Amino acid sequence: MECRAVWAATDLEVRQQGKRPVISGRFPYKALAVLSDRGRVRKETILPGAFDYALKDANREINLLLGHSFDKPLASKLSGTLELTDTENFLEFVATIPVGAERASHVVDALAMIGAGLVKGVSPGFRVPPKDVVPNAETLLPEPGNPSVFIRHLSSLVLYELSLVTRAAYETSEAELRQMQWDRAPSDTRIILP
Repeated sequence: MECRAVWAATDLEVRQQGKRPVISGRFPYKALAVLSDRGRVRKETILPGAFDYALKDANREINLLLGHSFDKPLASKLSGTLELTDTENFLEFVATIPVGAERASHVVDALAMIGAGLVKGVSPGFRVPPKDVVPNAETLLPEPGNPSVFIRHLSSLVLYELSLVTRAAYETSEAELRQMQWDRAPSDTRIILP
């Protein structure tokens, strides 16, 4: 089963590193997402270590995308432009926009939308492994104080992408752009960071 829930992004920002734009952010573990599916409300949480399989495989590609579109790539693990750091509290990513890619319209749009505060969330694209391969990859537990509602706890997932998105499942999501100026010339759109 493939899931594309929108989760909170904390400390999402764009900055300059050398001469390259850099997007960084954090995807929080143990946070609760409330998802609506055909009028039915569903809750789920991703546990620390859930992405270990993909993160520890040096040959597995993970992409950073704009809006779950593989036609709008921003960075990738195998190209060396996406660094992922896993902790007990969050999955941190640092994406260095590749040379030449900063001129692509979707990259310019992504940087502008983060700066304007319109893109605030991170949505991981993942698959839950089959039960015969990983028996307890997902479990349903009753919500404390509300036993008629169940929360899906995800402990083992196959991560293949992270997407920057406009609407986060958590209201505490934050995105910001620091120290960025736009320099627009008629035939050239560039992002200049002091």
